[in-house]
Amino acid sequence: MAGGSGLIERFYREVMEGGNIDLVDELGSENYTEHEEPMPGQPSGLEGIKFYVNTFRSAFPDIKAKTIEPTIVDGDLEAARVVLSGTHKGDLMGTAPTGSPVEFSGIDIIRVRDGKVAEHWGATDMLKLLQQIGAVQM
Repeated sequence: MAGGSGLIERFYREVMEGGNIDLVDELGSENYTEHEEPMPGQPSGLEGIKFYVNTFRSAFPDIKAKTIEPTIVDGDLEAARVVLSGTHKGDLMGTAPTGSPVEFSGIDIIRVRDGKVAEHWGATDMLKLLQQIGAVQM
């Protein structure tokens, strides 16, 4: 990823996997704007990112970013497809732990200003995730 910011990978490796919630304040702009539909109860701004991370780390304490690719950088935009995996060991949006292994993906697009994430657009395959933990039947 020559010339890229690498902020998406840092977020998933150090914050989502590693649990370094304080890094959100370093990686994100104080004027951060989220464009993805919020989870129930999720606040806006950087506190919303922390809420998102804490929700997923509580539900899947062994969460791992199996794949972060391709990472594409164009000007101040960075995008990547991420595949996450883990074991459902905690409550997720009202669904009690099942012990089920999960694997789901998402697409992240960020705008970087002054070395920090200023905006995020994303789509997480929540339907696939909720199916795997039995919260949604198809």
